[in-house]
Amino acid sequence: MARFMEDLKSQVKVALVGGSDLVKIAEQLGGDDVIHKFDYVFAENGLVAYKEGQQIGQQNILKHMGEEVLQKVINFSLHYMSQLTLPAKRGTFIEFRSSMINICPVGRSCSQAERDAFAAYDQEHQVREKFKLALEKEFQGAGLQFAIGGQISIDVFPEGWNKTYCLRFMENDVDTIHFFGDKTEKGGNDYEIFADPRTVGHSVTSPEDTRKQVTEVLNSLKH
Repeated sequence: MARFMEDLKSQVKVALVGGSDLVKIAEQLGGDDVIHKFDYVFAENGLVAYKEGQQIGQQNILKHMGEEVLQKVINFSLHYMSQLTLPAKRGTFIEFRSSMINICPVGRSCSQAERDAFAAYDQEHQVREKFKLALEKEFQGAGLQFAIGGQISIDVFPEGWNKTYCLRFMENDVDTIHFFGDKTEKGGNDYEIFADPRTVGHSVTSPEDTRKQVTEVLNSLKH
């Protein structure tokens, strides 16, 4: 996949957008030089933004929302998770990032096997979907958005701070933006950018499927 992305970058501009912070993105993609491997790197939905290795944007959820609201979210979430029985529970159930709060019922310090076990359990029992609905009900009108992200967590951020936020940094640099993501259903953290009129959205299921669909788009551009 790394070789594929490197080759892709030699043909078109390539941007990476994720809900995780830059440290986690670097860990997942195998190196601290991740901001140099893509033309754009958007951590935390683009609230922390890099272009050609240089930081071009930074937002702060604490300044934007205030301590009182965020503590209510954290307290409600910890209480809700304390009532859950899961295949495993580990550590770091709440991760406070510069632009969002990440809530993780299994705990972010879980192993890959425990992560996979939770993902399978969640698919069957809709743990995160029910949790998300409870959060939306509790904090209706608070100006917050809740999105299911990745395999194990829920992202909490101010309304409008979803992945579409990153588009402002590149929409004037390119003619067409093709977005490839797996959580493209409503409620997933790829949904808004997938459905945004500024992008051509592609729903993918795996790294292999991503390579296949990206290659098909590239070939269509050549004709």
